[in-house]
Amino acid sequence: MTALKPILNHIDTIPPNTGKFKPVKPSVYFIHHRLRFHTSSPKCALWWIIFLSLIIMLFFLSQPSTTAHLHTTMLSSKSTLIRLSATPRSTQGHIVLVTGAVGFVGAHASVALKRRGDGVVGLDNYNPYYDVGLKTSRKTQLLDRAGVFVVKGDINDDVLLRELFDLVQFTHVLHLAAQAGVRYAMIDPSSYIKSNIDGFVNVLEAAKNAVVPPAIVWASSSSVYGLNSKVPFSEQDRTDHPVSLYAATKKAGEAIAHAYNHIHGLSITGLRFFTVYGPWGRPDMAYFFFTKDILNRKQISIFEGENHGTIARDFTYIDDVVKGCLSAIDTAKRSTGNGRNGRKKKGEAQFRIINLGNTSPVSVHKLVRLLEKLLKVKAKKKMVLMPRNGDVPFTHADISLARMELGYKPSVDLETGLRKFVKWYLDYYDVKKKSSW
Repeated sequence: MTALKPILNHIDTIPPNTGKFKPVKPSVYFIHHRLRFHTSSPKCALWWIIFLSLIIMLFFLSQPSTTAHLHTTMLSSKSTLIRLSATPRSTQGHIVLVTGAVGFVGAHASVALKRRGDGVVGLDNYNPYYDVGLKTSRKTQLLDRAGVFVVKGDINDDVLLRELFDLVQFTHVLHLAAQAGVRYAMIDPSSYIKSNIDGFVNVLEAAKNAVVPPAIVWASSSSVYGLNSKVPFSEQDRTDHPVSLYAATKKAGEAIAHAYNHIHGLSITGLRFFTVYGPWGRPDMAYFFFTKDILNRKQISIFEGENHGTIARDFTYIDDVVKGCLSAIDTAKRSTGNGRNGRKKKGEAQFRIINLGNTSPVSVHKLVRLLEKLLKVKAKKKMVLMPRNGDVPFTHADISLARMELGYKPSVDLETGLRKFVKWYLDYYDVKKKSSW
């Protein structure tokens, strides 16, 4: 290399043309510009872009989905507990996925199913719509003690649902997860669409694509009857005039359920609940916050209709509703769909809409009088005209179809049910009663 230097230097100083001398740039400078010329050409630039794009694409494709990885890790780490919870005591028992398992109805239904010998797996996202501490207590004091494992997750998470259905072959789904409450829609309307429609579709999709599609029992609502003036409310009545967004999403759910039943052969039973109450109930319900305010000597607002019209509800005790849910599961026929193999359904599948009420409406005035009697505290009452926020003046269930289809016979009257609720409330919140009579 050293021997070549004089030759190279000599070549570098030779003029390119004879005659007029013109300095020539060193070879290194010449080579650099030759390279720059080639790399800046449009054709070469295009190839560089393609090459870099392929590298970037391969990098991202090689990375596992973080969400899917987390689900797989979580479910695999808990798979033994999930399968144990899903195992029925006998081969005749059902294997039930309960969504909204730490909710009011969900917790009671899960415990009842497990105690009678069914396999049960819960799913809940611990929605903070009301006190999450109460939901956690339902889990620790009811579900854990009964041996029900609850997966913490959202029904809008289709990857999680698919993996859960792959892990356990459910015979039934009791779908109770929903955004509850009529008035909250004035604050966060999108939460009702996300949970009651999008989430419901995700559950139906997961069930439809299961190896063996399960039967579905899900919670609709008496709110779908809207301002129906015909009493009692029958499943045959028109329900196309909802007066709240909550009611509209539940009515939409019924229509969506019918479509999945018709197209995919899913066996579906929709239960229209009528004002469910009892121990471990929801704090946003009137009987619950009336109890709290009466004990705290706070004024309560009692709604009344126009011209001092009475507001009444068909209050239904939690144990009666749970019996209806279990009977709906027991009488549900198998889905006729062929699951993920994609073949057509084998035949028409069962589709039912059924009222679950007490068929004995009670005025809000009487509700307050009963609470005063049980709490031994005089309520500070203020009469208020019912606002146009989605509430309806009265509800009254026709339960003749429930009797025929489910053998449903509600047996708990309002005073008996409220007595049980008050006892639970005083114990749970450690309230020392102080009579003001």
